Amino acid sequence: MSGNTVNVALRALGHDKDTMTAHRFRSMAATRLNEMGWNGDAIERQLAHAESNKVRDVYTSQAQYLPERMRMIQGWADCLDSLKAGGTVVAFKSKAG
Repeated sequence: MSGNTVNVALRALGHDKDTMTAHRFRSMAATRLNEMGWNGDAIERQLAHAESNKVRDVYTSQAQYLPERMRMIQGWADCLDSLKAGGTVVAFKSKAG
């Protein structure tokens, strides 16, 4: 699914581009996964971020860290399920406008 598809769905739900975007979901996931202690390289590979070293990138498989990534994504799903079931949500003040 493309980021634009997600953004169109978010707009249809009433969220403007300053409230939520597809990229913010990715950023939120990366931040939280790092906070949860997952391997940063596995997170980057899961988000399909390119290796900055172009030579290494050519030889790096998308399957890299796959077993850890599978555990990580299950952990992420469990985290989201916990929030859905009434886990602790911390409210932040909105930007001063």
